[in-house]
Amino acid sequence: MPRFPSLSEKRDLRPTQTALALELVTEMDLLRLKAVARLYARGLPPDVSWDDLLQEAFTRILVGTRRRPEAVNMLAFVSGVMLSLRSEHRRRALQGLDKDEQLALQRLEEAALADPAPGPERLLSGQQELTTILRLFAGDERAQQILLGLGDGLTAEQIRAAAGMSRTDYDSTRKRMRRCLLREGLTCERD
Repeated sequence: MPRFPSLSEKRDLRPTQTALALELVTEMDLLRLKAVARLYARGLPPDVSWDDLLQEAFTRILVGTRRRPEAVNMLAFVSGVMLSLRSEHRRRALQGLDKDEQLALQRLEEAALADPAPGPERLLSGQQELTTILRLFAGDERAQQILLGLGDGLTAEQIRAAAGMSRTDYDSTRKRMRRCLLREGLTCERD
């Protein structure tokens, strides 16, 4: 029978240990964290973007104001820190508002969050598809540059500029990617 640690046995890792663990975060893990940050940023004040949430979470983790328990997975920990930051930003936005303004803000937030968070099946399916996509294009540098750019929310023009691709190279790579995804039974969105 597995033995679970008691509360007195649970330890928090030092910031240097957590920083070392952050260095092991893969590109795929980072894509997942960006998706979580985009979800958590919905309904927040316009001056708080998804990348602000992610960067602030990393900063607080590295500075040591948020300490990771030893038994907690790094992705779950970073996601939890972002959720906490989301709550802080929301609480600040509600301060000083009267009841009618708070109700209006809550309605706006509900509208922004109308797309419910995915259930476990959808998360697993998405992770499997992402793993398949990354595996399919593992040896294709241009495809990887496009995938990373799309994951960062960049436009086609921004991706081409960052990767030094011509419009023809970009379009050809996207067509090749689309055909490959369709062969694998994966759908893809058009630009």
